[in-house]
Amino acid sequence: MPPPANSPPLELLATGPEDGVGTFVFAHGAGLPMDAPRMQAIATGLEEAGIRVVRFEFPYMRRRRTGGKSGAPDRPAILEATWREVIAQVGDPEQLVIGGRSMGGRIASMIADEAAVRGLVCLGYPFHPLGKPERTRTSHLAELRTPALIVQGERDAMGNRDDVAGYELSPSIQLVWLADGDHSFVPRKRSGVTEEENVGAAVAAVAEFMRRAG
Repeated sequence: MPPPANSPPLELLATGPEDGVGTFVFAHGAGLPMDAPRMQAIATGLEEAGIRVVRFEFPYMRRRRTGGKSGAPDRPAILEATWREVIAQVGDPEQLVIGGRSMGGRIASMIADEAAVRGLVCLGYPFHPLGKPERTRTSHLAELRTPALIVQGERDAMGNRDDVAGYELSPSIQLVWLADGDHSFVPRKRSGVTEEENVGAAVAAVAEFMRRAG
């Protein structure tokens, strides 16, 4: 399905070494653009670990940039089609690890097997909508064949430790939990852990996963 006619053209933001550990195609979540501070922090950490990071924006986010208006995310079919377009532009799928923050990672997980990519990384997977734990988004994860890493805050309101313990997940999925982190990996002050430490742990987990996948 093509993007809406008023969508600006797709642009890729590629940073980091081209001859390093590998390439991570990194999608944003529902609310923040590809260059938001939390996206940038992850990207910078991965670049310093020798990983090439390629970022992009879904059509609705591109329209926000040019139109200056907020808007809901595109329909799943358009989001999935955008992922396919990005993979085709970046290169050989078998050499790519794809994923992203929240929604971006979720949509990547839905096309990963079909796209035959090297790996999948989800940073804060939205296992269910906020406040609606009965509406799980896990059916495809039970059959996932692509090697995958999910990095999740322990108290993520869209899937905490207790929630996830009850889900059927494919053995191809590795889970890494961030101490006291919320959906954005932010811990409470009383936890004794900082957001920077959780981001560092997330970066380290992704870098190790990519080394193994390579």
